[in-house]
Formats: sequence, structure tokens, C-alpha cells
Amino acid sequence: MAGLDWTYGVSTLHQWEEGQGRGPFFSSLYKPESADYEPSLPVSEKSNPLTRDIDRASAYSIVKMLQVCDSQMFQEEAGTTYQRLLSDRVVKTLMEVAKRVEVIIKDPQESCVVMSGCGTSGRLAFLISSGFNKALSQLNQSKVYSYIIAGGDRALLSSQEAPEDDPRLGVLSLKKVCEGKKRVLFIGISCGLSAPFVAGQLDFCLQHPEVYTPVLVGFNPAHQARDEPIQDCTFTFHSVVQRMQELAKSQKAFLINPAVGPEAISGSSRMKGGSATKILLEVAFSAAHAATFSNTPITHNGVLQHMKAYERTLDVTYSQTDGITTLVEAAGQSLRCSRHVYYLGWGSLALLGLIDASECSPTFGADYEDVRGFISGGYRELNNNDGPLTSLGPKFSIAHEDFLHLILPSLTDKDTVLLIYTHSDDATEVGNMARRVREKTPNLHAVYHQADGDTAASLQQDDIQKLCLSTLKITWPQEALVSGTLQHMRELSTKLVLNAVSTGAHVLKGKIYQNHMIDLQVTNTKLYRRATRLLQKLSACPEEKCEEALLKAVYRVDMLTVEMTSSDITTHTCFARNSTKVVPLALVILLTGWSLMEAESHLKQQPIVREAVAQWMW
Repeated sequence: MAGLDWTYGVSTLHQWEEGQGRGPFFSSLYKPESADYEPSLPVSEKSNPLTRDIDRASAYSIVKMLQVCDSQMFQEEAGTTYQRLLSDRVVKTLMEVAKRVEVIIKDPQESCVVMSGCGTSGRLAFLISSGFNKALSQLNQSKVYSYIIAGGDRALLSSQEAPEDDPRLGVLSLKKVCEGKKRVLFIGISCGLSAPFVAGQLDFCLQHPEVYTPVLVGFNPAHQARDEPIQDCTFTFHSVVQRMQELAKSQKAFLINPAVGPEAISGSSRMKGGSATKILLEVAFSAAHAATFSNTPITHNGVLQHMKAYERTLDVTYSQTDGITTLVEAAGQSLRCSRHVYYLGWGSLALLGLIDASECSPTFGADYEDVRGFISGGYRELNNNDGPLTSLGPKFSIAHEDFLHLILPSLTDKDTVLLIYTHSDDATEVGNMARRVREKTPNLHAVYHQADGDTAASLQQDDIQKLCLSTLKITWPQEALVSGTLQHMRELSTKLVLNAVSTGAHVLKGKIYQNHMIDLQVTNTKLYRRATRLLQKLSACPEEKCEEALLKAVYRVDMLTVEMTSSDITTHTCFARNSTKVVPLALVILLTGWSLMEAESHLKQQPIVREAVAQWMW
């Protein structure tokens, strides 16, 4: 079990599944007699009992909660309730997928591996395809990996939630990428087994088995796949999964869907869902590459041991809890002062900074300026399909030069700047950037990865560290170098740290109610349904009344018209794109009976919803 705090035991980690909760984290929401905690919800949407009061926790406690939630990814199976990341069935499926990737690498003509997803899933598809294509190029081999993200490349850097609901757009994107290909391994990623965009692609693959072999990656049991009708389609995600299950018996389709436990922030699949996606796909692709270029057989034990290396990454990362806490406190203080957090990174670690920053807006209802990422080399290093996107607006300016020109002049000591780099990056370049920032603010920090025993690199870092208020130094053992997994481990470690920083900072700012994303954007069907469920849970009001309050907040009215109430969800979510604080407003209306204007006024005075409600009750 990866680095548990003494406060938690193995039984506690399983309680989300078995419904045996006790103690301060669980309150009255737990029903010990239940065979399954929150049984009406899929695993990916459940609230995690371990983080019930994360909105009132200190920075240190937030980090410890995130640690124990992340460790749930590697829980061993308890009975037969859910298969897990290290389950025998998952390992065997990864082996089969790896073998098919190996075939494509060895014979890349008219063949490809395509990964597709929405939001975090699509961004990770980009990150992983970029990394493995780079590895092939270094070996003078043909690139075989492609990515698709709902909303196109602009979704790599900003929230584009609406395209998730469009299965036809998914199919068109897939056809474009695969034009002229005769053999395609398609990997659809949907953490909740719910995205219509991916469902449409999987359905298309099932209709053309002569070309496509579909793989579905997600983190709910198959029976929990969304069974809601998809507009203008004859299938649901659930029916697609059923067809894939049947084909999986003859290995014509594959499902990789271990349960990794509820997210620390309910429904925020950018966290464990994203980490587990990265682990699963990198293990399969690495096995295929090793088989192709090192004649290393794809074995059960080899795949299992590779996955356990990622578990050790959690131990290495969270051994630096005090350092992570320092970063969370600094970032939280910046956001509470209405200032900003900036990630300045190099290489693939910078990509993780861009990804983490882009996810803050839809998750926390944040402004794009609150947390921003910048990468050395800009779009040249990003190397995305559509090239530079700077013409789309300031949020797409991502190079270090953009930071120096657009941000640095107005930087203050209330902003937090975080350098993200490794011992193999250009120390002179990192040092120059550190000095430029230090001239404007002392609030400069670093996340630095080094290899154990690399004394030469350590000496080069001394000057940089003297410029930083704090340095989170993560040291990797020599076996990581030997096994060739170092880069992937550093990436996962950086992802865990940045997820903790941005999540913890927004928790400290008051963007979370208990452990729920209270200020989420209601911009697609999934988020609309999630918002309605959340209002029911927090207000104990009937669904009809909760949806009515939600629509009042969306349309900013006290009386709904017939046109509003008779419109479909797509109409509501389109209108909601221009609305802010929709769910907080709806909740305050439900709990207080206030008018919309009264609720808005009260939230303006006290933007932390839990405190606003508490003040009214007293």
C-alpha cells in the first residue's frame, strides 16, 4: 500500500466500496447496512468518505487526504465487488493490447494507434502520443500514435465541454485521423463510461471490424456505464459497452475498466482517473516497445511489475508531504488574495503544467488567469496537430517569452510562481528565468527532479535553489534509470504534485463544499446531471425543485417561463456557458428561500458557499 498516513487503515480505504464507514470523515451520510456506499451512483461519481470535510482542512491535511485517496488506486481486491488496477484480468487485457500495438509498430504502413477522449482524457491522449512518438523518432522509426480531443486542439488549453455531447463530431474526427488506414487500434478513454463523443467513435469502430479494433478505458464497472439516450442516436454508452463485452470474449474488442475509488473531489476525474489512464496506457505501450526493440517478451509478471513501479512513484512523491504543503499554502494564499499561480516548466513536465492549469476553469469555476502554465519553446515544443493557437486569444499564449512579456511586468509578491524542471534540463536557462522572476517577487518556488547520486547536477542547482523560497526536490533511485521508466515516473509525480497544488489552493479559496465541486460549469449533459444530483444531496430537496432552482440560476430569473422549462438540456447548457456561480446560487436559493437578487448579494459578500449558508442559519 502506497505510503499511508497512520490515521488511515486498510479497512478505511475500502469503506467507499463496502459501506462500513465510521469516525470523523464519514458523518451520517454513511449507511453501514448498505452493501455499497451511495449505491445509486457509479464509482466515478461517488463522494469519497475520506475527504468529507476537505473544505475545512488545513493545507497539510488536504495533502494527506489526497495521498490516501491516490493510494486507493492500488488497493488489492476485497472480495469480488470490483476489479482493481492490479487485477489479473486487467493485467491480461493490457498484455493483449500491448501485443496489438507491437504488431502495428513492426508494420506501421497503413496502420495506427489512435487515442481519443474529452477534457483530461483527451489531454492525456495528447501527452502520451507525443511521448511515444518521440521515442519512435529517436529510434528512426515511423510514428504510429495519434490523438483526438473533443473540441480540437483548443481543448488542450481551455475548457471545451459542449463537444463531449456530440457523437457525430467524434466519428468525423476519427475518420479524419484514420483516412487511408487499413488497421487501427482505437482507444476510447471515458473515465465514467459516459461521454457521447467517445461512444459514437466506439460504435463506428464496432460497425467496421475489418479496420478497427476498439479498446475502452474507464473506471466504472460495465453495468454502471451511462444508459441515458444520446440525441439522434439509436445507442447508449451502456449498449455500446454490452456489445464490446460480447466481442471481448473473442478478443475483437477490449475493456480496461478497473475501479480506482471515488475522487478526492467528487467527480473530478482529472485526478485519479487521469493518473490511472496514464499508468494503464504507458504500461501497455512500453511493453510493446520493449518487445519490438529489446526482444523483451510481453509477460504477466513484466506488466504487473511495471504497474507496481507507478505505485512506488506515489511513495516517492508523498514522502515530500511537507514540501507539497508549502506549495499548496502559497498557491492558496495567492488565490485568496485574488492573485495568480504560474507554472513555468520544461519538456513534458511543462505539458503537465499546461494540462493542470487548463482544468481549473471547468472544475472550480475559475478564471483562466487564476492558474496558468507556460512551456519553454512554446508551440514548437508542444508540437500539437494544429500548431500555434495564439490567434485564438491571450489564454493560448503559452511560451516562456509570453510570460516574460505579458505577465512579468505586473507580477507582485502576492503571485506564486512555480518552476518545474529536471536535472537534465538546461540549468542556465532555468537559472536565468529564476533570476528574472526573483527581481519581481520573492514568492518563487521549484519542483525539481534529480537522479540519486548525480552530484554534478546537484551542484548546478545550488544557485537556482538559493533564489527560491522553497524547493520540492524529488530524488529518483537508480533502478528507475535502469528500468527506463524514469520519465514516466517523473511525469506522474509532477501530475500528483500539481493536482495537489491547484486542488488544495482552490479548496483553501472556498471553491469546494464538503468535497464537491460546488462551482462547476454546467456546460454539458454530464455536468447538468451532476449539478442536479449535487443540489439534491446538499439541500435534501426533491429533484424537480432542485432542477427548478438550477434553471433559475442559469437564466438569472425568479420566475421561469414555459419556454425555459420546456427546453431540452442542450439548450440549458448552451445558455449556461455565459453564466457564473450557477450551482452556488441554486443551492443558496434552495436552502434559504431567497430571491435570486438576495442570493447573489449574499454570495458576493461571502463567496464561500458553506460559510454563506452557515451565516444565514445562525
